[in-house]
Order: sequence, then C-alpha cells, then structure tokens
Amino acid sequence: MSDRTGGITMADTQADFIGKIRSAYNQFTRAEKKVADYITEHPREMLFMSITELADACGVGETSVFRFCRTVGLGGYQEFKMQLSLSMRDTDGEAGALTGAILPEDDLAAVVQKVLQVNQRALSETAALLDVDALAKAVAFMSAARRITFFGVGASLVAAQKAADKFMRIEPKVRCVNDAHAQAMVASTLGPEDVAVVISYSGSTKDTNAVAQLAQATGAKVIAITRFHKSPLTEFTDVTLLCGANESPLQGGSSSADISQSFLFDLLYTEYYRKNWEKCSEINRRTSQSVLNKLY
Repeated sequence: MSDRTGGITMADTQADFIGKIRSAYNQFTRAEKKVADYITEHPREMLFMSITELADACGVGETSVFRFCRTVGLGGYQEFKMQLSLSMRDTDGEAGALTGAILPEDDLAAVVQKVLQVNQRALSETAALLDVDALAKAVAFMSAARRITFFGVGASLVAAQKAADKFMRIEPKVRCVNDAHAQAMVASTLGPEDVAVVISYSGSTKDTNAVAQLAQATGAKVIAITRFHKSPLTEFTDVTLLCGANESPLQGGSSSADISQSFLFDLLYTEYYRKNWEKCSEINRRTSQSVLNKLY
C-alpha cells in the first residue's frame, strides 16, 4: 500500500521492503537513486553504517539520504534502518538473522556460547579499532580540564552515569547531567578549560549532537565515544574513541555495545589514574573510606 505521495507506508514495512523501494524507484531524484541502488545491493551492510558513511558510499550528501528516507514515507534515517531491519527479519524467516546469534531452535547452552562470542567479539573489535594516540590525547584533555562533564541520552545516558560514577571515586571535578534540556544549558556554559565527554552509539542522536555542537562553540574540548568514525556527531569532536560492537537498529542498548563502551571507560580511567597517581590515590582513599560504614 502506498500513500498519496507514492511513499512507502508503515503498513508496508512488514512486507518486502526492498521490493517496495524498487517499485518506487521512478519517484527518486538522481541522488536518491544512488542511495536506493546501494541499499538494494548492500542491505545488511548499510544497517551498520552511519548516515555519513552511507552518504560517502553512495557519493551523495547526507541531505540526499535524508530526502530518500522522506520520499519512501519515513521520518528519517534511523526509522528507515529500523523498518528495513524488521522487513529483513521477516523475509529471512530467521529471528537471529541480523545478529548472527540467537535462533528459536537454539538450546540454552547454545545461547550461552553465542552471547559470550558476541561480547568477546565486541571487546576484540574495540581493541583493534583503538587509536592509542587519541586515547592519550583524551586523557591529557581530561587531566588539564577545570571540569569534566559526561553527556548521553537513552541507553547512552546510563553509560555516561556509570562512567561519571567511576571517575568520581578518583576525581571530584566530574559530573553527569541527566535531563536533555539541562544538558543543553550546561553545554552552553562550558569554556576552553572544560571537557565534554559525549556518548552516542549511532552518532546521529539529535539531542546529543546539539550538546556536542554547543560545547564546541564554547571552546571546550569534546571527546566522543561512538561506533562510527564518520557521523554527524564527529563533526563537533576533538577526539573520537570507537566502540567495536555491531548493533542492529532493533538492538538499542545491547549488552555488547555497553561492554565495548565500558572497556573504553576502563582504559580512560586507568590511564587517567596512572597519569595523576598521587592526586587520584589520595582521593580514592578518602572516597573509599567515606562509605565504609555503609557496608557490613
């Protein structure tokens, strides 16, 4: 079923989504046809690409990708990936087709091994992607900072809170802001002496990217924890650290993404502690002692 503009409606997404794209091909502009061609030839690959990476692969601008999504009747790139993901799961007849992992017929022992493999692979890929110079630069920025603020929304906010809690044990200049509006206000009041650590798996979250842009405009150093080297977020960052977990549009906040981000936080924490040993050791002693009477 198509809407009045010829786009693909939400009801169509449970059917052959690729087929619907092909049927709407004559509605696309020349640039949109390049996007359609790439998606129909590489549907699985594009599920794990940022909008910037897809635009580069197609030889078009990000605006053309967004317009393509609107032409097929969807609100944006993330919604398009989600609907394509749903369609591929249905047409493949494999519940685990996108993850390469869990299938309905698997027994519990197989599930344990597959989840283990996914998480181990996420750690290995994160280590392989790690730019040691970028990590050292991030630690140097954090060490020199007047204040370090962690930002994120949704599942990334949980990661930001965990990271801030970890650093608060050794460094009092750390904070995490929860509310999206408050994040924007705090980001706008940062300065050249401050560091913003921005967490976004996709790099395409509007609130998070707005925070990074506001922080950059104040002269603050912006460190990104993200999956994609090229994304709307990385346009506003000074340092980018990549997490290695592949997460489909239907796996938001997956444990493998969380594990890979936690690995990066552990590296930042450990190197920060090592570089600021005397100060951090004393603060760690005091914070540990402060909660002793709360334990049996």
